[in-house]
Amino acid sequence: MFIEWCVGPVAPCRAGRFRCRAKIVTSAFPPPPVSPLDAHWLRRRFLAGGAAAPVRESEPGQPLRPAAVLVPVVDRADGLSVLLTRRTDHLHHHPGQISFPGGRVERSDTSPVMTALRETEEEIGLAADRVELLGELAEYHTGTGFRVTPVVGLVHPPFELELDDFEVAEAFEVPLAFLLDPANRERHRIEYRGRMREFHAMPYRGYFIWGATAGILVQLACHLGVEQAG
Repeated sequence: MFIEWCVGPVAPCRAGRFRCRAKIVTSAFPPPPVSPLDAHWLRRRFLAGGAAAPVRESEPGQPLRPAAVLVPVVDRADGLSVLLTRRTDHLHHHPGQISFPGGRVERSDTSPVMTALRETEEEIGLAADRVELLGELAEYHTGTGFRVTPVVGLVHPPFELELDDFEVAEAFEVPLAFLLDPANRERHRIEYRGRMREFHAMPYRGYFIWGATAGILVQLACHLGVEQAG
């Protein structure tokens, strides 16, 4: 797993080679959707289709390795939620960060869907037969050199997770309505490889959700018609 999140306060912090510089207040967002956020609404939005251009944070000409993540939307009785994981603190790369389940495409994988489902079962023990595939979002080209395909799936309870305790410290859920609501979103600046870059952030109960994962959630909001892309 490689998607960059930072767990910590909103105040300036460090995460690997990143240095948070400033918080940008963004208020020009449209209101959240009026439609109820349930499984039927989610299916209808994906059946409506719609193409989008890839999101590019990578440098021009930068080599990109193919990868895929599952965006697991859990169909709970009290509403939809997104299942996320936190990496263990002892890992060499991105310790303690939070991400979608997923990873690099292996030679044996025949599609991004296969990669996302395989990695999800390996990391958190969620079987593919509990996931109703809804579709894919546009590719997300990260500044760390990955070409990520986000695969969106509706997860049907009941299920029991079995975490890979070497890699995954915990799994938890965040209400989809919270993540789609622009009022819960911030814009920040960071210095990365000598350049200032802006990124989305979604603080939630002690977790500071940012980087490509937050960017993919914004992609999801655009795909669902919550806001305009760009």
